[in-house]
Amino acid sequence: MAGSQAGSGAGSGAVEWLLSAAPDPEESGRSWEEDPHGVVLLPAGARWDVLLVPGALGRAALDVLLRCTDRPGPVLAGIGDARLGFFVPPGTSGRWFGEGIRGAGAGTWIAVPHPERLGTGMRWLILPDDEGTLTDPALLELALREAGDLTGT
Repeated sequence: MAGSQAGSGAGSGAVEWLLSAAPDPEESGRSWEEDPHGVVLLPAGARWDVLLVPGALGRAALDVLLRCTDRPGPVLAGIGDARLGFFVPPGTSGRWFGEGIRGAGAGTWIAVPHPERLGTGMRWLILPDDEGTLTDPALLELALREAGDLTGT
């Protein structure tokens, strides 16, 4: 599955891209380095929104996405893989409706692990890239529909 993608190594551009969303990128970078879990809170809504999908549905949708595209946007797995977070363009979460799917957009904060560290709780299934690639919402919707058919949700 996609978990192998996490080991492919994010470049410093991915770190800079993530930190560019922070109100104070330097302070957030220091917090990232000092936090023993390597996690920092970053605001959603400016550079990206995050769609939080129940684990089984999210994993199935990610498998579908990986068959459809070489490079979806970043995907986070929450603790215990209970939820997956798909990074999508800003404004997407406010237009998204789906049972069990929550959106994090403007006014919300996301706990984000450092892309160059292996986490013990939250972890990247798909690492951010240096260009800030995000998942296409239309493609994600199709993947979720197909995954729902496969998982019976």
